[in-house]
Amino acid sequence: MKLFDVIVVGAGTSGMMAAIAAAKAGSNTLLVEKNKRVGKKLLLTGGGRCNVTNNRPAEEIIAHIPGNGKFLYSAFSQFNNYDIMDFFESNGTHLKEEDHGRMFPVTDRSKTIVETLFHQLETLGVTIYTEAKVEKVLRKEDQIIGVALEHEKIYAPCVILTTGGRTYPSTGSTGDGYKIAKRVGHTISPLYATESPIISNDLFIQNKTLQGLSLQDISLSVLNSKGKVVVEHQMDLLFTHFGISGPAALRCSSFVNQELVKNEQQPVVLLLDIFPSKTIAELKDELKRKISEQPDKSIKNALKNLVPERLLDFILSQTGISDQQAKQVSAQQLDQLLLQLKTFKINAEKTLPIEKSFVTGGGVSLKEIQPKSMESKLVKGLFFAGELLDINGYTGGYNVTAAFVTGHVAGINASAIAEYTYLPPLD
Repeated sequence: MKLFDVIVVGAGTSGMMAAIAAAKAGSNTLLVEKNKRVGKKLLLTGGGRCNVTNNRPAEEIIAHIPGNGKFLYSAFSQFNNYDIMDFFESNGTHLKEEDHGRMFPVTDRSKTIVETLFHQLETLGVTIYTEAKVEKVLRKEDQIIGVALEHEKIYAPCVILTTGGRTYPSTGSTGDGYKIAKRVGHTISPLYATESPIISNDLFIQNKTLQGLSLQDISLSVLNSKGKVVVEHQMDLLFTHFGISGPAALRCSSFVNQELVKNEQQPVVLLLDIFPSKTIAELKDELKRKISEQPDKSIKNALKNLVPERLLDFILSQTGISDQQAKQVSAQQLDQLLLQLKTFKINAEKTLPIEKSFVTGGGVSLKEIQPKSMESKLVKGLFFAGELLDINGYTGGYNVTAAFVTGHVAGINASAIAEYTYLPPLD
């Protein structure tokens, strides 16, 4: 009979950190992974460079986790982003800061991060099973007693589920953990795509009018069915053959999916402000000045370099003034042009599916999890960490941070509980 103190299921970001934390605390730890190697998804993060965390105060990090980030306050008081940085630096993996506080290994290779974690697992004597799929967790009444693999049972008083969400299914994130959690009575909040490109059926998208055009520092807002702004992000945007992508679109995507549910899948209106740092009055003055400087030129030439040429062509055609001289533009037409520049409407039909998105929204309901320990409120000795939980953040190191933090907290607390928990007689 194989017996451990703590079994961690899933060797991704949160799983490796959970196993390290449990082993460091003195637990005989087993890490089970269905892939051939550990950290498969972590290798893909940050474009293969691994955006390992973010160098911002905890308050700011949590603010960048719109999907239930506040649940993490207690976990952050035990282990936070600065502890993640210390962990890697103290293990000889130096990090560097880039824009918006994003932290990367100086090697620019995610492999460095995975190797550091793997080296720690080996140093601490963690037993690692690869190509081993957990079919279910074992329990006696309300106490965890281990896990069942395909051909054997392994026993432990504490099990940590860290099997990830449903993004990047090629890495093994196929939603196994949700089924396992459901089987022991946990509620799974509906899953939805977050940090995902947005699909639109607007005619200008179908005609690929603006395809490939990128805009810097615009503002994109998601409106609810009453026309009120739900969220607004000022970042870059890219028009694609199916809709919009780029940081602003990705950050709005989870809110689009939530509004689609509320609107019974009716399209969600997005407002694009191409000049967020200027008021309508300021922009109006600028346009009037350009027109008065070159009244005899075509409106297109008078407004040259205001926005990219293709976008200007499109907006002028929408306003119906493409062929006019600058001096012929009426006050009413100028107002319409201003509306296009400040409140350009895009109808969002949906986002790409979860499998093609960066992060999974939804997951194991947080009402059933102890925020201080990550332990289940329903089953003693069962812990959760990482993307399996109903927590999701923006890209920029926030999701990886949440995974490391919840993994560490689950590992430490599972180890403490395993010390004084005796397994009931096993059949």
